[in-house]
Amino acid sequence: MASTRSITLPEELCSAVELKFGRRFGSLDEFVANTLTHLLRDDALAMDAREQQIIEERLKALGYV
Repeated sequence: MASTRSITLPEELCSAVELKFGRRFGSLDEFVANTLTHLLRDDALAMDAREQQIIEERLKALGYV
Protein backbone atom coordinates (compact mmCIF):
# COMPACT_ATOMS: atom_id res chain seq x y z
CA MET A 1 0.00 0.00 0.00
CA ALA A 2 1.30 3.47 -0.88
CA SER A 3 2.02 5.80 1.98
CA THR A 4 -0.22 8.84 2.32
CA ARG A 5 -0.02 12.36 3.68
CA SER A 6 -2.68 14.59 5.21
CA ILE A 7 -3.50 18.12 4.10
CA THR A 8 -5.77 20.78 5.56
CA LEU A 9 -8.40 22.47 3.39
CA PRO A 10 -11.16 24.94 4.24
CA GLU A 11 -14.44 23.21 5.11
CA GLU A 12 -16.41 25.37 2.66
CA LEU A 13 -14.15 24.31 -0.20
CA CYS A 14 -14.42 20.64 0.73
CA SER A 15 -18.20 20.81 0.92
CA ALA A 16 -18.46 22.59 -2.43
CA VAL A 17 -16.24 19.99 -4.11
CA GLU A 18 -18.19 17.12 -2.58
CA LEU A 19 -21.49 18.60 -3.77
CA LYS A 20 -20.26 19.30 -7.28
CA PHE A 21 -18.03 16.25 -7.91
CA GLY A 22 -19.10 13.70 -5.30
CA ARG A 23 -20.94 11.42 -7.72
CA ARG A 24 -18.05 11.42 -10.17
CA PHE A 25 -15.19 10.79 -7.74
CA GLY A 26 -16.75 9.15 -4.70
CA SER A 27 -14.62 11.01 -2.17
CA LEU A 28 -12.70 14.21 -1.70
CA ASP A 29 -9.45 12.23 -1.46
CA GLU A 30 -10.08 10.67 -4.88
CA PHE A 31 -10.90 14.07 -6.37
CA VAL A 32 -7.73 15.70 -5.03
CA ALA A 33 -5.52 12.78 -6.10
CA ASN A 34 -7.05 12.74 -9.58
CA THR A 35 -6.77 16.52 -9.98
CA LEU A 36 -3.14 16.63 -8.89
CA THR A 37 -2.26 13.71 -11.16
CA HIS A 38 -3.92 15.49 -14.07
CA LEU A 39 -2.04 18.72 -13.36
CA LEU A 40 1.27 16.89 -13.23
CA ARG A 41 0.50 15.16 -16.53
CA ASP A 42 -0.36 18.52 -18.16
CA ASP A 43 2.94 19.98 -16.95
CA ALA A 44 4.84 17.05 -18.43
CA LEU A 45 3.07 17.48 -21.78
CA ALA A 46 3.80 21.20 -21.79
CA MET A 47 7.46 20.48 -21.09
CA ASP A 48 7.55 17.96 -23.95
CA ALA A 49 6.05 20.53 -26.33
CA ARG A 50 8.59 23.15 -25.21
CA GLU A 51 11.45 20.69 -25.62
CA GLN A 52 10.24 19.82 -29.10
CA GLN A 53 10.12 23.52 -30.00
CA ILE A 54 13.72 23.99 -28.81
CA ILE A 55 14.89 21.00 -30.85
CA GLU A 56 13.10 22.28 -33.96
CA GLU A 57 14.68 25.72 -33.51
CA ARG A 58 18.14 24.16 -33.21
CA LEU A 59 17.60 22.03 -36.33
CA LYS A 60 16.45 25.11 -38.27
CA ALA A 61 19.53 27.02 -37.13
CA LEU A 62 21.69 24.16 -38.41
CA GLY A 63 19.81 24.14 -41.73
CA TYR A 64 18.19 20.70 -41.33
CA VAL A 65 14.63 21.96 -41.26
